[in-house]
Amino acid sequence: MALIFHVSDLHFGAEDRAALDWFAGEVEAHRPHAVVVTGDLTMRARRREFAAARAWLATLPAMVSVEVGNHDLPYFNPFARFADPYKRFKGLEKQIERPLDLPGVDIIPLRTTARIQWRFNWSKGHLTSRRIARASVALAEARGPLRLIACHHPLVDPATRGSARTRGGARALSALARAGADAVLSGHVHDPYDETVLVEGRPIRLIGAGTLSERVRDSLPSYNAICAEADGLAVDIRYAA
Repeated sequence: MALIFHVSDLHFGAEDRAALDWFAGEVEAHRPHAVVVTGDLTMRARRREFAAARAWLATLPAMVSVEVGNHDLPYFNPFARFADPYKRFKGLEKQIERPLDLPGVDIIPLRTTARIQWRFNWSKGHLTSRRIARASVALAEARGPLRLIACHHPLVDPATRGSARTRGGARALSALARAGADAVLSGHVHDPYDETVLVEGRPIRLIGAGTLSERVRDSLPSYNAICAEADGLAVDIRYAA
């Protein structure tokens, strides 16, 4: 089966260099099948922050898939945010929202960011019917016995200090459960968690990664080591020393 390292909220521009070095050492030592980054590569979506993130990801000896986080959309340039919000991902195109077909498990991307929302706080999650439908189709077509969704914002808020308040999240979770999702990997709240909820009578794991940045909340920098086994997922939350 597959070993997946799940990490989130690297926030280059406010990164914790010691934590990044520790994580890179973990990847080198354990050689996971893939590294899944559930959003917020950068702090303010500056070009130099993306360049630093791109250079660091290139050093990891594993397949990498990256979700888009709210901090990865232009912050200081409203025109760029509306007209071409993903332009600064240049050089990362093959890794952004990359579906993964790993031994025994499929990982399917789901974008939860929006360039504009009808509420004051645009950092929160937002899902459209089209995105939910696309992920549902991908789940139905997946070949692995285990099927995971990767997104930035939690679909429903976990028991952490941070929140996502994802619009359409509960509706998405129901649709994804019907389509066969076994777990949802996310970030955003900067504290790790591993919860199981019943959705329409079906158990779904909600797995959140912490942060490798200086913007810690209630936990030390961390990542999730996820082992996809024949009988399900084993999750080990590993903290930096």
